[in-house]
Amino acid sequence: MPTSERPGRATAAVPRSLLPLSLLLFAAVRALCLVTLAVWAGAEGRSAHQVLAERWDSLWYVRVVEHGYDFTLTAPDGRVLSDRAFFPLLPWLEGAGHRLTGLAPQDVGLGVSALASLAAAWAIHRIAARLYGERTALFAVALWAVLPVSVVQSMAYSESLFTALAAWSLWSLLRERWLLAGLFASAAGLTRPVGLAVTLAVWGAAWAGRRLTWRVAAGCVLAPLGAVGYVLWSGLGSGHGLFGYLAVQGDWGNGFDGGLAFARFLGGLLSGPGFAGGVGLIIGVAALLWLYVRGIRQGQPLPLVLYTGVVLLLALCTSGFFGSKPRLLLPAFPLLLPLALALSRLRRPWTAWTVIGAAAAIAAAYGAFWLLGSGPP
Repeated sequence: MPTSERPGRATAAVPRSLLPLSLLLFAAVRALCLVTLAVWAGAEGRSAHQVLAERWDSLWYVRVVEHGYDFTLTAPDGRVLSDRAFFPLLPWLEGAGHRLTGLAPQDVGLGVSALASLAAAWAIHRIAARLYGERTALFAVALWAVLPVSVVQSMAYSESLFTALAAWSLWSLLRERWLLAGLFASAAGLTRPVGLAVTLAVWGAAWAGRRLTWRVAAGCVLAPLGAVGYVLWSGLGSGHGLFGYLAVQGDWGNGFDGGLAFARFLGGLLSGPGFAGGVGLIIGVAALLWLYVRGIRQGQPLPLVLYTGVVLLLALCTSGFFGSKPRLLLPAFPLLLPLALALSRLRRPWTAWTVIGAAAAIAAAYGAFWLLGSGPP
């Protein structure tokens, strides 16, 4: 890590911990987004609760809670869509919460996302503070809160839960707490397919450490168990064989193709009336790659580099609905660290907070517009 970017070099005069302020700021942005959505939905005679908890993937999770796996739906084009595409940790938590509280599973899902998003913000702060200091950590959490599609953090979706588990696994790796890292990684692997990224981070940290102890070995063994266990169970139960999960995802139009589908989608934009959107998309992808390289040059540890790289690779190089790509990138929070570091070093703090405030307003407006329009599937 470059000397000028070692933790604490530029932040010696700040309070020992800005974590409470980070969490308060994060909660305030989430509240702003939810209030904006509620007002906008009310003006259109629609329900904010429905778009947060009772549409798209959230309905599939609730069906798993209520009926278990093995529900299929035949799409208009003849594809058979199976609920085995949805990993089980969120519906397990929704079911447990429903039995304990009597709340509807989708409302438990909203609660899980709310708590998980706070837990994710907490871990992001800890990671950024350890690497670059408390001021950078404050801005890292703020930036994660004001992402344009950050409203997904408040939906009955699995992004917040996954990000929390992944971030705490990475934090555990930075502290060399291998058993915790492995357990968090295994739980992340039960949440989303991108759990592979957390497993590789654990293995990469073990390889870089070059010191094999029973704790390191146990963490490496634990890390993939969640994902591997579910993928094998799902594949065998689907009737497609040991690796049948890939066929299940294929029926949904999801699969790793090295970016060919993304390139075709981009080419279609550039050759038609969506030219401006295609150019914007190219700029956006270039910015993501630049932030990734910048993070490496600023000394991000190997586990973060591996984790972020896999999240980027799977988001950009798999087929599927392209409108969902931005939310698939939500867990890639280390990409925000170079921006957070830059904001923390501005000589005029009001400039940085003006940027955060404007981004929060945009996130609130765009989140409402997006969910009340096409939204994510």
